[in-house]
Amino acid sequence: MLRPCRVPRSLAAISIATALLGAGIHASADETCNSPYMGNLIKGQEDYVYVWTLGVQGLGDGSDKLVTIDVNPASKKYGKVIGSVSVGARGEAHNMGFTDDRRHLWAGGLSDSKIYVFDVGSNPAKPKLSKVIADLPQKTGYVGPHTFYAMPGRMLVGTLSNAQDKGGVTGLALFNNKGDLINKYAIPTDNGGDGYGYDIGINPRKNLLLTSSFTGYNNYMRDLGEVVGDAEAMKKFGNTMVLWDLKAMKPKKVLSVPGAPLEIRWSLKEGENWAVVATALTSKIWLISEGADGEWGAKDVATIGDPAKIPLPVDISITRDGKGLWVNTFMDGKTRYFDLSDPRAPKQTYEKITGKQVNMVSQSWDGKRVYVTSSLLEKWDKKGADNEQFLRAFTWDGQELKPAFEADFTKEKLGRAHHMKFGSKALKSAFDDADPPGEIAAAR
Repeated sequence: MLRPCRVPRSLAAISIATALLGAGIHASADETCNSPYMGNLIKGQEDYVYVWTLGVQGLGDGSDKLVTIDVNPASKKYGKVIGSVSVGARGEAHNMGFTDDRRHLWAGGLSDSKIYVFDVGSNPAKPKLSKVIADLPQKTGYVGPHTFYAMPGRMLVGTLSNAQDKGGVTGLALFNNKGDLINKYAIPTDNGGDGYGYDIGINPRKNLLLTSSFTGYNNYMRDLGEVVGDAEAMKKFGNTMVLWDLKAMKPKKVLSVPGAPLEIRWSLKEGENWAVVATALTSKIWLISEGADGEWGAKDVATIGDPAKIPLPVDISITRDGKGLWVNTFMDGKTRYFDLSDPRAPKQTYEKITGKQVNMVSQSWDGKRVYVTSSLLEKWDKKGADNEQFLRAFTWDGQELKPAFEADFTKEKLGRAHHMKFGSKALKSAFDDADPPGEIAAAR
């Protein structure tokens, strides 16, 4: 791997702060879903994949954990688990995200509402648990921390539920990188809003923050079959997205996007200002874009599989040129590729069964490697032989996904593999040369 050139600390701070002030969403990134504010990025071969993993009672230590897998083909340990950090409890491990300086990885539990902060900067090969934030419900009234989205010197956390009735009405919590709560923001329940939350996506150039919606604790902590069979429960899924004024952190417009819109992906192509989102229940791809009149709107532009069979789209990953989209569907275990050359009319060009159940999909910045994990939620995962738990790696040549390796999380007694983030050996020198946390934010 190429090592980044050494830059004096003051110059590093100025250059990163300048990039942030430029307010462009098209910052380079290793995984194309990362925040545009992140520095210390991987553009070449990633060395590690960190997997946030749900503990399973009676399997290994039974606790949620951050698992590190060596994914560099040049390594003698390629495709092997090289470490794990247990948090000593089961709290429905779900999603995670890097801080803007990339020194720390924040990860959350949907059932215990704890936030675990891992130090990945000191030694990217051996993350360490450095902090636990356990008072999110007490300080905000929100539970189920889901999305961790880096902002300059801060972390914006999107939640799924509330502590009062554990329904879907919820909000956002803003922390500094040290883990101190700065503010909270309720997702609107007026002007067409349902108050539900899920993902976060920011377009700094347009001063826009976009949020999507899912469901509350009362649903995501129940067996999936029970939820589907409960007519009242099925009414309690989000059907909206919200456009926010980023600087003011105030809602501007509520968009109707029925069917539980999940992951948000802004186009990374220079000069483009549109995003896509997939709806879990209606199996659609929606385009969020600005009209000729300057008004933002949402439009259903494509269908994923057969909606009548509820394939359940659960994760999407956009290519860095904005011309392609990977879509994972949980129920049929398929990974699909859509041509986004015309985002107003996406076309599926490829599909492959990549597991009996699949959840997250992450691709490398160069688009040559695709990673897939298996677990959705503890009580939503399939039963018996269909309950595969893995990280699977594939190479992509533009025509075919070819298996590279598999880490079997059940065999390794690790648990249920959920969210992924990339790590690199080369980042250690970048961390050593950069300013201490907080100085870059102060430079703004």
